[in-house]
Amino acid sequence: MKALIDTNVILDVLLKRSQFYQDSFKVFQLVDQERIYGCLSAASITDIFYFIRKDRHNPGEVYRIMDELIDLFSVVPVSETTIESALALRWKDFEDAVQYVTAKENGVTNIITRNKADYETQDISCVSPAEFIENTLNSGN
Repeated sequence: MKALIDTNVILDVLLKRSQFYQDSFKVFQLVDQERIYGCLSAASITDIFYFIRKDRHNPGEVYRIMDELIDLFSVVPVSETTIESALALRWKDFEDAVQYVTAKENGVTNIITRNKADYETQDISCVSPAEFIENTLNSGN
C-alpha cells in the first residue's frame, strides 16, 4: 500500500505535538517496518525544513533530521504539470490540491492527513493517522 503523508503528520512527530504525536508516530513505525510504502511530496520538504529550522535553531541538527526523514520516506516529484493540474482544481487550499495531484500522479492509494475536509476528492482515500492505523490493523496489513 502506497500512502502520501501530509506535512502536518510529519510535523506532529518532528515537533512532538502532544495531541497528535502518538498516532502520527505509529504511521512512521508502519513505514519503518515496511508495512506501508510512505512518501512525501517534494513540495512538503521545504515546508518541513522551515518549521524544523524555526524550532531547533541548530542547522546541523536540522540537516540530520531531514536526512533521516528522506531515508525513511520516498520523496515524489512535483512538476510544472503537477502545479498546473492543482491550479485547475481551484480548491480552497492550494497546498492540499498540490498534495492530491502529486498523490494521483504517483499511484498513491491513501493520503494520511489531519485536514481531510480540505481534500475535495473521492478517488483517493484521505484518512487521519488514527483512521489509517485502525484500517491497516483491521485489514491485516
